[in-house]
Amino acid sequence: MDTIEWLLDSDPSIRWQVLRDLAGASDETVAAERDRVATEGWGARLLDAQGPDGTWDGGVYRPGWAQEDRPFFDAWTATHFVLQQLADFGVDPEHPRALEAVSHVRDHVRWDHAGEPYFDGETEPCINGVVLRLAAYFGQDGSNVAATLAGGRLDDGAWNCWAEYGARVSSFHSTICAVEGLAAWNAAGGDATTADAQSTGEEYLLARGLFRRRSTGEVADPRLTMLSSPTRWFHDILRGLEHFRSVDRRDPRLAEAVELLRGKADADGLWNLENRHEGPVWLDFGDNEGMPSRWVTLRALRVLRWWDAEPPAA
Repeated sequence: MDTIEWLLDSDPSIRWQVLRDLAGASDETVAAERDRVATEGWGARLLDAQGPDGTWDGGVYRPGWAQEDRPFFDAWTATHFVLQQLADFGVDPEHPRALEAVSHVRDHVRWDHAGEPYFDGETEPCINGVVLRLAAYFGQDGSNVAATLAGGRLDDGAWNCWAEYGARVSSFHSTICAVEGLAAWNAAGGDATTADAQSTGEEYLLARGLFRRRSTGEVADPRLTMLSSPTRWFHDILRGLEHFRSVDRRDPRLAEAVELLRGKADADGLWNLENRHEGPVWLDFGDNEGMPSRWVTLRALRVLRWWDAEPPAA
């Protein structure tokens, strides 16, 4: 089986990343395919779904119809997770359709928490980390949410969305969202405080090998070893490895997670979707739990190519 051809037989949001990261295509070919994300396929469908008030599905974090008596009911159709999905698709932030959509969010969308502008974030670090990543990605002012994140660390240097309810130990899920956002913000400028926050958050993840308890070495939760896509607010080893690939930090404490990922490939060199984060969605990617996934395979292959590459000469 030709894995690259299988990956290319897909949506522009996958194809352009395969061409860039795995197929060695020219910059012109990559750019042309990326430009299609906003006008064809999954990306276009998400952009078409934005409401006149700037929101998706009538809500910011949860859609307007979400049941208030089900506070932990996950739904992925509101503004926050749609913007996260568009960034995962790699929609060109300078494309006119993306500029228009993001300007509507910036000018009109407010958090339910206290009416804060969307790109100022709210209180939970798992939310704010994604907001900061999106602010950096779409060229928006994320300075307020960056300051909130950097100032909200627990004593172990990372984050937990339950801190305001008494949690004193950080969470893998909250921390991966925070470090992704801080890394994106720091790559766009940042400052010493946000750089330090990124560093302490990464150390939290590395000290635990991305999936183990530091205290006992036991697997903290089997779901951390299961590959998911889209990841939403959840951490797993592939998401963690993708973060360290993105910042090019080849730490030996990642080795166990890398080999665990490598061992999950099937005989054709494909990776399965192992954990679907259930909830209403706009799009069906055609990925069935327990079956090969183009998204998971793309992400796994580029992590392994990065890890296995010869490091640059000192």
